Amino acid sequence: MSARLYINGKDVDVASGSTIFDVADELGVRVPTSCRKNGKCRECLVEIETGDDLISARVPEEEHLRGAFRLACRTRIIAESGVVRCSTLRRGKMHISEAGHTRPSRNGARFDPAVTRDGDWVILDGKPLVRTEGPLHGVAVDLGTTTIVLRLVDLENGHVLATRSFENPQRFGGSDVMARIQYDTENKGRLLQRTLLGYLSHEIEDLPCDSATIYELLVVGNTTMRDLFFGLPVYTIGQMPYRSIVEKEMDDGERDTTAIDTTGERLRLPVFPGARVASLPLVRGHVGADMTACLLAVGFECREGTIALMDIGTNTELVVGHRGCGMSASCPAGPAFEGGSIACGMPGLEGAIESVSIAADGSISLTVIGGGPLRGICGSGLIETLGELRRTERMNGLGRFVDESERFIIDEDAGIFLSESDISELAQAKGANVAGLSVVLARYGIEFGDLDRFYLAGGFAEHLNLDAARCIGLVPDLPDERIEQIGNAAIEGVTIALCSRTARAEIEEIVRDIVHVELEMEESFFDRFVEGCQFRSFGAPGGGS
Repeated sequence: MSARLYINGKDVDVASGSTIFDVADELGVRVPTSCRKNGKCRECLVEIETGDDLISARVPEEEHLRGAFRLACRTRIIAESGVVRCSTLRRGKMHISEAGHTRPSRNGARFDPAVTRDGDWVILDGKPLVRTEGPLHGVAVDLGTTTIVLRLVDLENGHVLATRSFENPQRFGGSDVMARIQYDTENKGRLLQRTLLGYLSHEIEDLPCDSATIYELLVVGNTTMRDLFFGLPVYTIGQMPYRSIVEKEMDDGERDTTAIDTTGERLRLPVFPGARVASLPLVRGHVGADMTACLLAVGFECREGTIALMDIGTNTELVVGHRGCGMSASCPAGPAFEGGSIACGMPGLEGAIESVSIAADGSISLTVIGGGPLRGICGSGLIETLGELRRTERMNGLGRFVDESERFIIDEDAGIFLSESDISELAQAKGANVAGLSVVLARYGIEFGDLDRFYLAGGFAEHLNLDAARCIGLVPDLPDERIEQIGNAAIEGVTIALCSRTARAEIEEIVRDIVHVELEMEESFFDRFVEGCQFRSFGAPGGGS
């Protein structure tokens, strides 16, 4: 007999003493590494799903890891029989749209990238960088808590040449920003930054270009993700008044922007050594540079009507306003909408259920990303399940099953279900978002029905069934023509900024004037949160906030 290892959907019999890394290599499963399997780069992360008792104990190189995370090159199969199941932190392409959406007003932004050509010289912001006749490339990056997206852009014409996406490998430090702040503060060596840069380097090397022709990399992300990327301490973001060190420095007059820039050489990224690696400015607090990019994507500075822009995710970010004047807030939703903290939850990868419907006879129809074997259920599938449970009156407004069962079986053969505990997690995530939106609208002096346009941004929101979302009260009960799902507006906005110095300057001025609302300081927040946890529609046109 021999043990059997399952990794990323592939499996093989393995001899005792084999490392997970070597077996993965035999199966053709790519495990990131920069140190040739000697445990120094700490990039070859795997998550052990079953069979923890069949593998070797942790070694010193793994002391930084918690829970089920291990280094593939340090972990050996030590049993003669049994099953070990695991997955890499780079399990495959995330379910995102490759093409950009049409954005109001901003697609006409002036094309004036920072990287240009003067004869055979490459110029960066008017200064000679290198003498070469090769192409000019830039990379736009959106650093999500769960998903990283990058675009390769031809800076001579603005064309997007390639889009890549992968799971954020920092999840070994926790699934939400507060957990990662705590991890980074308690563990020395900038482990979260090093791991992210290692994975990003592999993705850059896989882009269809000579990486030495990349002369600018422009980055956005929520405040924590962005600062971790640049290697800044993030402990101040996790405590009152929840500000980045960079934001504090600007408020103290020590700098004139919250944007950051360095070079590819300093971050050891595989780009031209003198390439600029920069970020867009933050909005305020936990509302980061990703929201700045979203505002740029929707043309916030020239919108006539009143809009709400909500980027739903682990840390939901929100702006309400018009013509560049607005209010912002961050809602600590947690990872439930992205499959975290849910028994059968997972990100939007192949094998994830993304759509669920319940027929009159109780039969269930499913749509699965990639059409292959079921592995779990992602955020859009979870929302549709909740919506169907409410529509068919199998679940009440408090999130309880009316038949008093403990779980709803979605697919018995695959063991996929939704429990009342899962529903509670989703209710709290929803409640945080609804309460945040309600508070900001009240502070702005309007009601839900006064919104001319409600933008839903982010990969989760892109695949959201609006009827289900309205039914359970995740989004206001507004007509379809006033709700627009704009997908990953952050990557769209940062791509615009990469191609336009004018757009960067404009959005820099806009975000300075946005008023930030500290939700935890609002007396009504808790009551609004409790109300928002209920599964019922809200905010019909003309209704109160």
